[in-house]
Amino acid sequence: MENCAENKKPKILILATISGGYAGADAVGQLHAEYPNNTYILPVICPSMFSKDFYLRSFKRGIDGILVLYSGTDSPYKGGPERAALMINETYPLLKEHGIDTRRLKLAAICTVCTKPFIKEVTQMDKLLEDIGFVQDEMEAFPGPETVAA
Repeated sequence: MENCAENKKPKILILATISGGYAGADAVGQLHAEYPNNTYILPVICPSMFSKDFYLRSFKRGIDGILVLYSGTDSPYKGGPERAALMINETYPLLKEHGIDTRRLKLAAICTVCTKPFIKEVTQMDKLLEDIGFVQDEMEAFPGPETVAA
């Protein structure tokens, strides 16, 4: 946590579906609302396209928290929300195997005009990461397996 105190902030990757989370992020921007600036927003079609290894590799490469913001049951892609939820749930044991706190990965439904929920999710993740520190420190302290390369 020493690095957090030196004004270096943990990095948050936001995978935001174009039909939900990304539109919500855009609405926040149009309002000129403030949220933590240590975020990297990646617009995606459907979060179910990312494998479990993608999340693990992201953490190994220095992303400290990942928010998957999708449109939930409003998704235009049949079965997409269910597959995304299943993939995230299957990723948690993999993270534990590598000593990564599972709270670093969160799936949340955000609609196209959900500005307050978007800000809330990002702010909560930022606060959590300030409390638990950088993922690299967490992984270095864990003597577990090294099966996925960065």
